[in-house]
Amino acid sequence: MSDPTGTPGDDQPKDPMAEMLRQLGINLGTDGQIDLNQLMGRLQQQMGAFTQASTSTSGVNWEQTRHATRQIAASLGPDPSITSQQQREIADAERLANLWLDEACDFGQSPHPAVGWSRAEWIEQTMPAWEQVTEPIVSSIATAMGDMMGAQAPQLPPELGAFSQMMQPMLRQAAGAMYSMQLAQAIAKVSTEVVTGSEIGFQLLLKPRAAVLPTNVAAFSEGLEVTDQDVLLYLMLRESARQRLFAQVGWLAPQIMALVEHYAREITIDANALESAIDIDDMGQLSPEKMAEISENLQGKLFEPTQSAEQVEILSRLETLLALIEGWVDEVVAQATARWMPNSSQLAEAVRRRRAAGGPAEDVLKSLVGLELRPRRVRDAANLWAALSADRGVGGRDAVWNHPDLVPTAADLDDPLGYVSGETTAPAADDLDAELAKLLAEERPDEDGQSGS
Repeated sequence: MSDPTGTPGDDQPKDPMAEMLRQLGINLGTDGQIDLNQLMGRLQQQMGAFTQASTSTSGVNWEQTRHATRQIAASLGPDPSITSQQQREIADAERLANLWLDEACDFGQSPHPAVGWSRAEWIEQTMPAWEQVTEPIVSSIATAMGDMMGAQAPQLPPELGAFSQMMQPMLRQAAGAMYSMQLAQAIAKVSTEVVTGSEIGFQLLLKPRAAVLPTNVAAFSEGLEVTDQDVLLYLMLRESARQRLFAQVGWLAPQIMALVEHYAREITIDANALESAIDIDDMGQLSPEKMAEISENLQGKLFEPTQSAEQVEILSRLETLLALIEGWVDEVVAQATARWMPNSSQLAEAVRRRRAAGGPAEDVLKSLVGLELRPRRVRDAANLWAALSADRGVGGRDAVWNHPDLVPTAADLDDPLGYVSGETTAPAADDLDAELAKLLAEERPDEDGQSGS
């Protein structure tokens, strides 16, 4: 027999749907019917905490996320403000880098002067880009949570036909709150590793400008038998070259971001991992604090281990494009330093080792998007750009960036000489290596031909 509040007696089985509604403070009447006005009021009240905490349609409170990211970054090591002396050194390095790059590439200088940033400033400047990447991921998490709820309550009364739709706003806010802590931890970690603003390979900055993080540069310099001035100059050359490319090739940065977003839209949330971390029936526990706890439990477990065929294709295109960017930077900086920096090969090797070990780009994209990105083909791309330089000159090489259809593909990286000549048949491996070595020797006779990652 039911009591007046609708609580079943000990001799009656509990209705899972009724139990979930009771967690929301909604009780069935004696006739088993639901007061829809009471249900809507309770839902609005439950969503209030999340809605007030959210500053975007994704459900992520970006102000709180930014603050949490900075707090976590501060806990990972000292982050001193940039001194006026450091800013002068950065400005001097940029002036010299621009003189060298003017001869080594066909793209003009960035319209904005170089800056030195602390880790906290890098976080502030790049947060809008992270917001753009994150939106489709939070949507996928919210959808997965909604599917879980629907699976646990398959027999909805007619009055609740639109129940899942009513729950979507709250689930989106819950997903955003859960994901924001993971977001803050990943970005904070990367802020302690990047030495320049766009080192991760795609444009995170609102303005195309060279940005250097002196604290992280000092850590990069440890163990290198190179002066601090040469390290700063070499990294400035790389960052300035990359920013020239982004500034002059208008389609490039949006294309990279579009590929990352497309990949994110296709991700599949690991429902088993999500279900083991949260009991969707216990709706009364979906507080922001609970979501932060769940986020910690889901670290490294949120995404399905398998990729769809579409994701594999996107990943291949993204890896190729990033390899082409870094290969182009390698080639341009090699040309720029050939006459003026005798120790540039040592610094280039340090960059290659850092890249081969897995850099900041791999860490953050795997954590936030489940995207295991490793541009393994940078060496091939650098060889291709070197072959183009030898055959067509600096202007002909850089003209390839004029349109996406002109940019080399993954197949072209297998046959750089065929791409340069317009042929489709690749020579034998030994002949290819010999021809590449000949081209590189003609272009830069002083270099020793060390291979990269």
